[in-house]
Amino acid sequence: MDKFVKLTGVAAPLPVVNVDTDMIIPKDYLKTIKRTGLGKGLFAEARYNEDGTPNEDFVLNKPAYQNAKILVAGDNFGCGSSREHAPWALLDFGIRCVISTSFADIFYNNCFKNGILPIKVSQEDLDKLMDDASRGSNAILTVDLENLEITGPDGGSLKFELDEFKRHCLLNGLDDIGLTLEKSSAIDTFEKTNAASRPWAA
Repeated sequence: MDKFVKLTGVAAPLPVVNVDTDMIIPKDYLKTIKRTGLGKGLFAEARYNEDGTPNEDFVLNKPAYQNAKILVAGDNFGCGSSREHAPWALLDFGIRCVISTSFADIFYNNCFKNGILPIKVSQEDLDKLMDDASRGSNAILTVDLENLEITGPDGGSLKFELDEFKRHCLLNGLDDIGLTLEKSSAIDTFEKTNAASRPWAA
């Protein structure tokens, strides 16, 4: 998993509450267990017209936001079913950070396991960031995970809070497998000791 230390990029505004995982990645795209290729299905029902052409009114189809790395969204983002394809689709599109006032618990935890930083802010701070994200090609935010700080296009900044363990995992690019491998030396020692004391179990 890629480390997340500092991210600077275009932030796309999505002022919609209760964005569920079916909206993030519709069920038609759940036939794969691969984490790649799902970016094309991100928000598919909103991004594309019935004939498959891009919906020019959807934010991620607008020229200024087609390479967005950050999503500023309404309350209760990622609600609905627990599909891990939702963070996979966001990441495959290029989005590494989602900012909202609240997230569904399962989606929130799945983000950390896939290298995406979900940030919870107050409604007042979200309003400011939504305004920043509405500036088109000038909607540049910098998210500094080391200092727990978001800096806007005008240089103004705000702090956010994050569980220290989750912060550690993202800063070091550690998913569940990575966390286990961090303890590989202790695991090897245990297995050698166990094999010596219980040779019949080897």
